[in-house]
Amino acid sequence: MKTAVLLLTAALAAPSATAQALDPVIEKKVDALLQQMTLEEKVGQLNQYSSAFDPTGPAPTEGGAADVYKQIKAGQVGSLLNVLGADATRKAQQLAVENSRLKIPLFFGYDVIHGYRTIFPVPLGESASWNMEAIERSARIAATEAAAAGQHWTFAPMVDVSRDPRWGRIMEGAGEDTYLGARIAAARVKGFQGKDLAAVDSLAACAKHFAAYGFGEAGRDYNTADISEQTLRNVVLPPFKAALDAGAATFMNSFNEIGGIPATGSVHLQRDILKGEWGFSGMVVSDWGSIGEMIDHGYAANLKDAAHIALNAGSDMDMESRAYLPHLPGLVKSGAVDVKLVDDAARRVLRLKFRLGLFDDPYRHSDVAREKATLGKAEFVTAAREIARDSMVLLKNDGLLPLAKNVGTIAVIGPLANDKDSPLGNWRGTGVANSAVSLLEGIEAAVSPQTKVVHAVGAALATGQRGFPIEVVYNTSDRSGFPAAVEAAKSADVVVLALGEDAFQSGEGRSQADIRLKGLQNELLEAVLAVNTKVVVVLMNGRPLAIPEVDKSAPAILEAWFAGSQAGHAIADVLFGDANPSGKLPSGFPRAVGQLPYSYSHKNTGRPGPKTEVFWAHHTDLTNDPLYPFGFGLSYTTFAYGNVKASAPAFDKTGSVTISATLTNTGKRAGTEVVQLYVRDLVGSTTRPVKELKGFERVTLQAGASKDVTFTLKAADLAFYTAAGRWEAEPGAFKAMIGGNSRDVQEVAFSLR
Repeated sequence: MKTAVLLLTAALAAPSATAQALDPVIEKKVDALLQQMTLEEKVGQLNQYSSAFDPTGPAPTEGGAADVYKQIKAGQVGSLLNVLGADATRKAQQLAVENSRLKIPLFFGYDVIHGYRTIFPVPLGESASWNMEAIERSARIAATEAAAAGQHWTFAPMVDVSRDPRWGRIMEGAGEDTYLGARIAAARVKGFQGKDLAAVDSLAACAKHFAAYGFGEAGRDYNTADISEQTLRNVVLPPFKAALDAGAATFMNSFNEIGGIPATGSVHLQRDILKGEWGFSGMVVSDWGSIGEMIDHGYAANLKDAAHIALNAGSDMDMESRAYLPHLPGLVKSGAVDVKLVDDAARRVLRLKFRLGLFDDPYRHSDVAREKATLGKAEFVTAAREIARDSMVLLKNDGLLPLAKNVGTIAVIGPLANDKDSPLGNWRGTGVANSAVSLLEGIEAAVSPQTKVVHAVGAALATGQRGFPIEVVYNTSDRSGFPAAVEAAKSADVVVLALGEDAFQSGEGRSQADIRLKGLQNELLEAVLAVNTKVVVVLMNGRPLAIPEVDKSAPAILEAWFAGSQAGHAIADVLFGDANPSGKLPSGFPRAVGQLPYSYSHKNTGRPGPKTEVFWAHHTDLTNDPLYPFGFGLSYTTFAYGNVKASAPAFDKTGSVTISATLTNTGKRAGTEVVQLYVRDLVGSTTRPVKELKGFERVTLQAGASKDVTFTLKAADLAFYTAAGRWEAEPGAFKAMIGGNSRDVQEVAFSLR
């Protein structure tokens, strides 16, 4: 047995000083209920299944579905996922409440990642807005729709930091930066949960995946993460702590291992840090089947062993491994597992059910009339368009954008130009397939009646079937559509060329070794440019791409991401200047896959260069910098930074320093700039990154206007997990940097005494 059991009971009894506050009324109710429960009923609360039957249909009579049906009625299931709709959740709830001995309600969970019915930009794209109000609003709408459809719990937000866009799930998070990721984690938790978990429009949030899932080797999903404690503490964990501080009701552990220990079986992560140091009083759920997967890791001998390891490590609820229910009662009775651990896990599950108000009204979210009145409301659709606009990043513009609405002829070309499904992205909730506004539709609705819009596919991106779980098969040979595309481009005043990914090219299980444009897309671009140089490339994708060919040849590039239900209208708003782009990249775009993993917040090394000789940290065939750096994004106006200064040359740990700059709109139209503050700690007890984001502010200025933008830094803002194993600020010299992205900054020095 590889389970660390020492001090577990002490850890349960001694939460940290930062522990989440408990409601004494709820705790009293939980105590009373636990005293009435048998061991089997307590273990049943730790058991979660994906629905294997239709709750609105006849009772299943055989197979696994019949077993689940019977277990719910026996009080041996705590939660179900993937039960969809107010009617279905009501019927499933009745099985538990009207049949089980103690009438303990179920709670229902679902992957509400970037919308439930109204679909917003994929999380990585939405993160490009750097707009916390918009991000919180998006999650609030998603929660309102999902709760109206019977859901109590979302498996979001994903707060994994990732520096490798080969990883398919980078689309679900906030990108490469810890500080931005922490801010967005808090915004999404607040949006999902609202002000009261018991409200009928609230969803319990789930911060995932704890931890380091985004650091899998080679960007392969589910892969090993081999990182130091310093990287874990300084880079990976802060967004999780921000989610906890924002009130996240649940956490989900991750598939990967760290240091040879699967996260699902990690005492260090779940007991020592999350429930110990941080005092988390909520519930930890395993990821799908991750308890059983410890067998494949070579860490557990069998499912019984895996159940033992997982519970001891602090994994409260078993999602679809079916390990706890058959094995925990026997492990407790044999003395192998302390019943206090079962009680603690069951307490956390019951606590959440009381907080959700389910004991007062188990059907509070199962209202068919409210569901019908809520899904797809007009105000939600409007919000989806507005948030999508904010998410778009102008990567290049040689003066071609914005386009005039009365231009003579626009050719809308490309495999994604009239795609009404890919803009929904992966993990699209219950968004209806092919329901998005396509780019073609958005342009047709925006232009003047006199403008002619012509359309040509050029070359299909994929051939054959696509979708989940079918893998995308790329078109690498069928150029039959090229002549029509070339003819359309030749006759047009301007071309809008939609390139990128299929919706199911990124997401879980969609890691890719090559993140260049797939299929014939670069060839199509060359063919179009050969007859018309006025080409705007619109990228639709769920991850950063390696697009040096596009950057070299296209005069204008707009990163639109998978922008959701209103994608086409939102893109048109930006293309024609109704909205001035203000998005900034939450993750840099590499020049080539060989640069990965990469972050602007890298270490300097002992040989940073650049040097004329060969012996320094670089590739001999490529520059070190990315094609587009973290924080980058252009506007239809221009901004200038000046007068960067610190309020004092030094301050002590009880004081603060103000870093300021004057921002001026030097262009001819109003625009919004995201002013970014970076800091470098020049000498530390462990080596420090060349720069780290420490603040940002969205500033809107009229043409010719200026504003002084200030950031206040305290010692806590300079703290990190030091060589002494403490989170603290170390005295010494620092540089502060202000600019419009992580590369183009102006700096000033200061010191911490």
